[in-house]
Amino acid sequence: MYIVENAFRNILRNRGRNILIGAIIFVIIIASVVALMISNTASGIIDDYKSRFGAEVILSANMDRLREEAMKNSNGGRMRIAPPVIPAEQYVEFGNSEYLYDAVYTASTAINFEDLTAIDAERGGQALQGTMYTGGEVSEPTSFYFSLQGNKFEDFETGYRDLAEGRMPESLNECIISSDLAEQNSISVGDILSGTSEITKKGSTFADAETMETQYELTVVGIYYDVTGEYAEGGRQNAYTNRRNELLTGYDTVVAPFVPDYSGITISATYYLQAPEFLDAFAEEVYAKGLDPIFDVKTDEASYNKIIGPVEGLKSISVTFMIIVLIFGGVIIALLSSIAIRERKYEIGVLRAMGMKKHKVAFGLWAEILIITCLCLVIGIAVGTLAAQPVTNLLLDYQIEAAEAAPSQPSYSGGMMMGMGGNNAFSADSDAQPLANINITLGINTMLQIIGIALLLASLAGLVSISKITKYEPIKILMERN
Repeated sequence: MYIVENAFRNILRNRGRNILIGAIIFVIIIASVVALMISNTASGIIDDYKSRFGAEVILSANMDRLREEAMKNSNGGRMRIAPPVIPAEQYVEFGNSEYLYDAVYTASTAINFEDLTAIDAERGGQALQGTMYTGGEVSEPTSFYFSLQGNKFEDFETGYRDLAEGRMPESLNECIISSDLAEQNSISVGDILSGTSEITKKGSTFADAETMETQYELTVVGIYYDVTGEYAEGGRQNAYTNRRNELLTGYDTVVAPFVPDYSGITISATYYLQAPEFLDAFAEEVYAKGLDPIFDVKTDEASYNKIIGPVEGLKSISVTFMIIVLIFGGVIIALLSSIAIRERKYEIGVLRAMGMKKHKVAFGLWAEILIITCLCLVIGIAVGTLAAQPVTNLLLDYQIEAAEAAPSQPSYSGGMMMGMGGNNAFSADSDAQPLANINITLGINTMLQIIGIALLLASLAGLVSISKITKYEPIKILMERN
């Protein structure tokens, strides 16, 4: 007890020197609090997004391989890159994997209704098949005015569409329509719509094209408000491409008339792995099942980098800054402790001459630095917690600006299609938005890490003190004093 009381007296007696040591420790603790809070919060966010993006699989066309194939088939002429297509049979087979916990399927097809007038019908429809010759007679292509979309409800999640009345489709042959289309045709919930579509034999030529008409009987179970853009920017503008003419239904309803070896229904799928580490095994499996090597099996790296890139940069900056502060702070504390012990060499010699053991003298010196560290720890945690959020916001804004200023690399995503045109999606940039803000919190793990750093600093100063007092005997210290 005497040693601790004496430590308090010595702190007050040597206020100038201890204030200087305390100021260094205080700055180190504040920097550590801010850096660890940022780093640990960022790590949690990164792990969460890594698990989510790591579990979602996309099949994307490899542009380099596409160019190589195009050059092989160019024969010295103009190089044409044709979007590859994955047959429906393959994509269904890919979904039957032990590595997947879920597969989300979507589908769409063109459709016409005799008793409905499409929005912007005066702009005409869209022919999705070329002119065909059947039985020696020329057959004009069908112009479609509506599209039937299966399991495509993402706009309801983003808020661009909202249910006005009724409910969402739950059973086979149920659909919902836009309020604009319902108002124009006086459609109410409960009405039944009869529509026709077409599917065409795969591999058939114009001379022997084999087209089959399919029927849909759809019950309107809901009407939705729609604030999406009517037309895609730069795309065709006709009744078929107008999003107010989309009828939304379940996946099974769209694919019900599907016949093997026929096209006319566009299908896509998103696969979800049971765990991110199964990606390589799943890729090996789908290649063995016949996936064209032109495709890569990977996660959505573009979205991941856009969302998490600034957060990873933020974490890297905070950790680097903390390491630099700890190194320089530790060196300064060691130097100050060494100087302090030299100034107090006579005091230590007197205590040793009076019979105080080395370990008690060492404990007294360590108690002094520990008391200073604990005071700095309490105040430093409070100040650091207040400063962490503004510092985070400032650094995150800088990271987002740097990420947006960096040139984006094109991302080529191959769809899994069977159907009209076999078109592929090649996007130059991800629609994902980076995290605009991060809420920094002080968790128990962070608190324990900060306490550990504080004790490390105190121990460092204590070791310097112990090394000095054990270097000389009491008589030698007193003789040097004289």
